[in-house]
Amino acid sequence: MHVHPLITDSATLANLCARLAEAPFVTVDTEFMRESTYYPELCLIQIADTEEAAAIDPMAPGLDLTPLLNLLTDNEDVLKVFHAGGQDIEIIYNLTGRTPHPLFDTQVAAMALGQGEQIGYSNLVDSWLGIQVDKGARFTDWARRPLDARQIEYAIGDVTHLSKIFPRMLERLRKTGRGAWLDQEMERLADPSNYANDPDVAWKRVRAASRKPEVLGRLKAIARWRELEAQAKDLPRGRIVKDETLADLAGHPPRKQADLAKVRGLSQTWAGNDIGARLMAAIESAAPLSDDELPPRDDRKPGLGKEGALVADLLKLLLKIRARDIDVAPRLLARSEELELLAAGQRKGLQILEGWRYDQFGHDALDLVEGRLGFAVRGGRLKMTRTEVEAA
Repeated sequence: MHVHPLITDSATLANLCARLAEAPFVTVDTEFMRESTYYPELCLIQIADTEEAAAIDPMAPGLDLTPLLNLLTDNEDVLKVFHAGGQDIEIIYNLTGRTPHPLFDTQVAAMALGQGEQIGYSNLVDSWLGIQVDKGARFTDWARRPLDARQIEYAIGDVTHLSKIFPRMLERLRKTGRGAWLDQEMERLADPSNYANDPDVAWKRVRAASRKPEVLGRLKAIARWRELEAQAKDLPRGRIVKDETLADLAGHPPRKQADLAKVRGLSQTWAGNDIGARLMAAIESAAPLSDDELPPRDDRKPGLGKEGALVADLLKLLLKIRARDIDVAPRLLARSEELELLAAGQRKGLQILEGWRYDQFGHDALDLVEGRLGFAVRGGRLKMTRTEVEAA
């Protein structure tokens, strides 16, 4: 494989993208920094096909990334391959308002091949190629220039290894007939709504002890305010106000701006400055949360009750057995939230009752909650067994 020198000029990048546009797939990775910013700071982009690979410096003066971004988001003929690509996709979304499509994530695919729920890149490379990845450069400050040869080699390795792994992984998926299982997961990963930071739903990320509509209404208002402040200043949310302080403000709102000086986690200067005034305006304008927006009483077991919670536990046991028997990661088959909804009586809108998930697990899960399936120990191994009700 030909590995190019670090690309820093628009003409070289445009020529590379023109060639890659003819490839059936490209592997993609990014290096970024986000410790001190709201939006991740893109520092390096790596891309490869089976013939050539390159690292691209997005911080190079005058570099036009348009051909690369168009290749990733507009070219439907080239499959974009990532490993645990959520943050890489987020960066591309922030730059374009679009996501790479079509895409393939090797971490998700590994779940279908029995390699665990979140296999790391180094372990993936070791298991498929027998190569130990040099981790010496993983703590690089990627925003610092110049980058040395070792750092660039480390970064490009992420896509060159992946370009060898992907075809092998695809072939194994075809042999096992599990490639189709992943289509829905990949479309979900490519959904732009996953990467849009909507200020109106920011409150759902903050843990609050109260379910009172007025408290959650304040939490929604001030979480929205914090999100907008963080976006405008390009600072991490926690640099504006920490989650625990938001929850405290929602539960015990100050009556006037001067009271902000007494709030733990806020600077005393907020008692008289503009950001404190904007916070108070958000608190004062808050309306109680509507019934439709209120979260379930117990996020872990919505509407279950004691018996339903036991049924959910049995479903989770069934999931472990089934995942073991067909050698896939349990999370690919079903998520805990769906099992709890099924135990609570919900039947519509559940992925486990649709498509391949129904065939592989959902059918048995439904039989369990409706009394047609039980458990048995045979030869020291826990198995599923049909009940006499089914036989009758």
